[in-house]
Amino acid sequence: MLFSLPLMAADDAARPQGFVDGSSLQLINRNFYFNRDFRSRGDGVFNSRQQSYREEWAQGFQAFFSSGYTQGPVGIGVDAHALLGLKLDSGGGTSGTNLLPLDSQRRAEDDFSAGGGALKLRAFDTELKVGDLFPVTPVFQRGDGRLLPQSFRGVSLQNASIDGLTLQGGHLHAARHKASSNHDDEITTEYGGTRFRSASYLGVDYSFADGTLLSVYQARFEDVWNQTYINLARTFNFDDGQSLALGANLYRTRDQGSAQAGEIHTNSWSSYARLRTGAHSMMLAYQRIDGDQPFDYLGDGDSIYLANSVLYSDFNSPNERSWQLRYDIDLAAFGLPGLSFMTRYLRGSGIDNTKVDPNGAYAYYATLGDGGKHWERDVQLQYVIQSGPAKNLSFTVQQTIHRANSAQADGDVDQVRIITNYPLDLF
Repeated sequence: MLFSLPLMAADDAARPQGFVDGSSLQLINRNFYFNRDFRSRGDGVFNSRQQSYREEWAQGFQAFFSSGYTQGPVGIGVDAHALLGLKLDSGGGTSGTNLLPLDSQRRAEDDFSAGGGALKLRAFDTELKVGDLFPVTPVFQRGDGRLLPQSFRGVSLQNASIDGLTLQGGHLHAARHKASSNHDDEITTEYGGTRFRSASYLGVDYSFADGTLLSVYQARFEDVWNQTYINLARTFNFDDGQSLALGANLYRTRDQGSAQAGEIHTNSWSSYARLRTGAHSMMLAYQRIDGDQPFDYLGDGDSIYLANSVLYSDFNSPNERSWQLRYDIDLAAFGLPGLSFMTRYLRGSGIDNTKVDPNGAYAYYATLGDGGKHWERDVQLQYVIQSGPAKNLSFTVQQTIHRANSAQADGDVDQVRIITNYPLDLF
């Protein structure tokens, strides 16, 4: 993903007042087909179960209700959600795409569901939420790359008192993963699989008058790491529909407390330049992992805003350097409104796995040795209906090819995703 955070501040004057008048209800229908072929190597270098092929098809329904606020100096409201996932196709030997939960025999469940809510309080320009949350920050972000989104339990706070400035923070203590009905799952890290009891974050997003965006965040995963994130981005608009977008970001990660994942001392950064002219867009990105551990983040989540984190690989191995070339075209300029095409190519090299902490969560990387390199090619075709009863219904086809040598952890993979998404605002 690209990593400029959308500013979260709301226009208070435009919000309807009152608990009922300010309410909204959105339904999201998502149909998801996913196949992933690990070629001859099986499902990961470090997994003793060598399942080389996964294929599943599922239908998801998501309902999100958000009330307005009661009148008075402190407004009270509620958020609620209900989620349902249905298996359409999954065999005993092809399960495990993370679209659906698995039973003890690793067979996909026929269905799964979840629901929950949060109490919210609002005073002036500050909002406090307690309960089931869907945080979106570069240091702690729920995953939404499969059938149903991930959620967490805890408390969050957001303030938008100053024009262009958004402050937010939170403390989370339990997770519900994307393919789970359980609200009391442990929070983990993605690559190390380290379990920890709680996470806290605090951050600021600021939009300057000239359009420059600055984001600064700090997170603590208890007894795992402290992480600082900084992002700076600016778009320059020229005549004739041309623009140049520039951006860079940095994650500084250090082990914290009892260091349950072992020694961590990494600086991970990326930068990009995107030139847009008419219907065409070209982007060049560069990324580096400076450290002997891989760059890790929230398990099952999307809290990695490095430019070269793409459909399959994150290009985040120890000491890795990677670059990306991406091309987009909006086919509305050719009489096909709503149709777009994207392709990109990424290559990573310089991977050195030999210096990982032998007693830490990433010790398994040491078996891969030095000299790791790999590449990925992604292609995406998307169509979004522009008007009528089915407005905003989207159809997306994504195809990925990833190839690596024996010193890179992700292995050889071909994958295809076909996703239909239909958001419907009922009120």
